[in-house]
Amino acid sequence: MYEYDKRVVLTLDAGGTNFVFSAIQGNNEMISPIGLPAVSDNLDECLEVLVKGFDRVIAAIPVPPVAISFAFPGPADYENGIIGDLPNFPSFRGGVALGPFLKHKYGIPVFIENDGNLFAYGEALNRELSLAGCSREYKNLIGITLGTGFGAGVVINKVLLTGDNGCGGDIWLMRNKKYPDMLAEESVSIRAVRRVYSDLSGQSSASLSPKDIYDIAEGIKEGDSHAAIASFNELGIMAGAAIASVLNVVDGLVVIGGGVAGASKYILPALITELRAQLTTFSGNKFPCVSMQVYNGEDESERARFLSLSDSQVVIPGTHLTTTYHQLKQTLVLCSKEGASRSIMRGAYAYALQKIDLT
Repeated sequence: MYEYDKRVVLTLDAGGTNFVFSAIQGNNEMISPIGLPAVSDNLDECLEVLVKGFDRVIAAIPVPPVAISFAFPGPADYENGIIGDLPNFPSFRGGVALGPFLKHKYGIPVFIENDGNLFAYGEALNRELSLAGCSREYKNLIGITLGTGFGAGVVINKVLLTGDNGCGGDIWLMRNKKYPDMLAEESVSIRAVRRVYSDLSGQSSASLSPKDIYDIAEGIKEGDSHAAIASFNELGIMAGAAIASVLNVVDGLVVIGGGVAGASKYILPALITELRAQLTTFSGNKFPCVSMQVYNGEDESERARFLSLSDSQVVIPGTHLTTTYHQLKQTLVLCSKEGASRSIMRGAYAYALQKIDLT
């Protein structure tokens, strides 16, 4: 959508340890990213770092920016640019008007969102191109990030769902399939993979990263490979159960990214199986848990079948004319090809330009 747009947007990758600044034009970075320490425990110094970083970017680009747009951890009032009480940003306690501060400093619009939302928005734009061979246009998407937590964002009719309270797409808060009194995120996160591996193997996983557990599953690293595989399988089942509920409302594609998605060969089959599960009525009738047929986009044969399916044509009564019949209900679950960071960048760029264009 914005591949050839000449407008420039300043972006920021906001981590608790480092800030990484850049500028985007036509969905591509214009400069090598600039990294600076975040100084998250001192508000004045943190704000000075933000100004210093954006000033350096502005000095390095040939045209002035039209906006600043980036993801920042919540809780936050994203619409008004107010950042709330963040665990890894102690200096932000009590609410900091970060958006208004930057707008006042640079005199351009500032748009802040969470990373799950911007990931979903960036992927929604990419999928319009990557699924060009599909006979049907998909305008809705659920973007899932698997990492420290269970991140998500939702795009409906090519528009990012933010909600009246900025809580749209908060899938991590859904009920846990295995532990109904707990959050879904307790079984869909890095800590969940560690916990399940430890429980099944009887070994401590405190020092293990998800990559370590993946290497154990692959037989590259010493450990219990069956427990490692099962830990990713369980994450897939728990994520699938939450996604199924959202998919029945959103009815679109599902794209998965984030660091833990690197273990998709062990996660995705379990997730797809969960999305294909059947539910039973009291009278004994069985129904699929989602209304559409689910295809695994990481399986070549399933992806090819999804892309080859076409709509039917039916005759209009009393005429020789035909019209399209969307008889087949289908969706595709696939992994991000460019990675979460790049999709978040694309999402931040497109989100800012879309907001500007609508004003």
